Amino acid sequence: MKQHKAKAQWNGSLKEGNGEFETGRGNIKTGFSFASRFGEDTKATSPEELIGAAHAGCFSMFLSALIDKKELKADYIRTDANVTLGETDGAPTILKIELTVEGKVPNMQDADFQQLVKEAKAGCPVSKALASVPEITVNATLTE
Repeated sequence: MKQHKAKAQWNGSLKEGNGEFETGRGNIKTGFSFASRFGEDTKATSPEELIGAAHAGCFSMFLSALIDKKELKADYIRTDANVTLGETDGAPTILKIELTVEGKVPNMQDADFQQLVKEAKAGCPVSKALASVPEITVNATLTE
């Protein structure tokens, strides 16, 4: 089994403090704050942005693998993630993740692409890890 590591540190109080995320390899290191998570600070990131990036990356790779199994090759799979953070029972909760997928796969029919998108949604390891999110939607377009 392959293990992947990351770390985070938070400094100070909830609303005035700040933190930093870092991947185990150190190639991603970025700050986060209360304002970047719940407000309008665009200088830092949030846990939800990182979840969105992880989900989009995993989904794209998984879909590409499914396309490979059909003996086709994707020119590209582009996935955007929109993660909605709201509140449930007074606590912050990820309420919805919307994936928008665009793929260019020569010689693939749209119906086949849509079926593989459904399989990727069900099989992607990050999708599985996020199974407690009340709503995950995928809108997929096959381009020519």
